[in-house]
Amino acid sequence: MGQTKYSLDYLTIVLFAAVTLATVVGVPLFGYFHGFSAVDWAMLGILYVVSGLGITVGYHRLVAHRSFECPEWVKACLLVAGGWALENSALRWCADHIRHHARCDQEEDPYNATKGFWYSHCGWIFIKSPHRDEKYELRLRKDRVVMWQHRWYVPIVLSGLALPFVIGLVNGGWMGGLSCFLLAGICRTFLVLNSTFCINSICHLWGSQPHGTFDSSRDSWFISLLTFGEGYHNYHHTYLRDYRNGPKWYNFDPSKWLIYSLSLVGLAYNLQRQKS
Repeated sequence: MGQTKYSLDYLTIVLFAAVTLATVVGVPLFGYFHGFSAVDWAMLGILYVVSGLGITVGYHRLVAHRSFECPEWVKACLLVAGGWALENSALRWCADHIRHHARCDQEEDPYNATKGFWYSHCGWIFIKSPHRDEKYELRLRKDRVVMWQHRWYVPIVLSGLALPFVIGLVNGGWMGGLSCFLLAGICRTFLVLNSTFCINSICHLWGSQPHGTFDSSRDSWFISLLTFGEGYHNYHHTYLRDYRNGPKWYNFDPSKWLIYSLSLVGLAYNLQRQKS
């Protein structure tokens, strides 16, 4: 059998390189020569939480795993927030994630941890996978909110970058707009991307396996601090549809707290839970 052929995704390479360079070089230089305002730092924190929860609650637990249901307008809000993370549309992200669970640690796994830390962390996004299969998208394509977000993904991404610029512009003129854009737009995107990548890499390489050793998934309470509860990854791989990744009351899992809070006011229902 011949080797599987991979081709590079040049657009993703350029975008990721630009975001990384702007964050590790541009942000410190701008901070040194101009400084950042309290509004810039506040927007960084707010948009990190909003876009991060858009991925964990919207993309991951709602769409990919159907851990709960909600009204369409709530789903739309979550998918807009997830789109601000610049991690592809919910259709593409969730199809890759469904394939990850179906073929974990095998060649078809999009972020196969057996290929090493850097591949599973971010290297996989730089290639066009030949293993992308339409069967993983079939259910997703029947969801009109998912397809709406997929069609409008680019404007959604741009709105997430424009928002901090506009707020900074109002607060401090053109330089204020630039500073808020750099910190709460570009730097925030870099931080959310890499926190998500840690689940694919660190949570498949280091940590405990209290719920099973059938694949490389591991629990890491530390990664949960960065990813709104997604670090309890061994539990998640064992009980895919549980709306909780951290099942214990003391587990740091803001994503489950948000889902549960939404259920208390009737904005989430049919919460899936592993029976103890």
